[in-house]
Amino acid sequence: MKTLILVFHPNLATSRVNKRLTEEMEKQSNVTVHRLYEAYPDEKIDVAAEQQLMEGHDRIVLQFPFYWYSSPSLLKKWQDTVLTYGWAYGSQGNNLHGKELLVAVSAGAPKENYMSDGHFKYSITELLRPFEATSNMIGTRYLTPYILTGVMQHLSDEELEKSAEDYVTYALNPKVEQISS
Repeated sequence: MKTLILVFHPNLATSRVNKRLTEEMEKQSNVTVHRLYEAYPDEKIDVAAEQQLMEGHDRIVLQFPFYWYSSPSLLKKWQDTVLTYGWAYGSQGNNLHGKELLVAVSAGAPKENYMSDGHFKYSITELLRPFEATSNMIGTRYLTPYILTGVMQHLSDEELEKSAEDYVTYALNPKVEQISS
């Protein structure tokens, strides 16, 4: 299985968590790590190159920090630009059919804030529903997201190393469950 990790972090160099997760993924075989903010600092996305990259992989992972209950702006722009009618969806748009889509997010707040009785009133899985709907539209199998919470609290170096290992194990596991819509 060939895995594509699309990293959407506006300042990965200063990120402790996403930087470490990315570094660990870059050590893996059959994994391509693509840092979008570094590839497109002007946000002018090469649509053909992005589409070709996705066509060459079996599992596509969208890795990003959870901002304002959503994703960084470049990910939304990337979706709008790359997932085109006739290529990703529509009567002729079947280039991603059968591939797997995994969302991997890091959230600053602790897990208990992301519950119906928590501070934010919604789970991260509920807040990620637009990604699941997109997956349905483009014909990918939407896998259970990888969610790392509490990253703004102090994660020890040991906890961060364990999280990086867990992320690799999870994201590359061929048996990650699909969410049934």
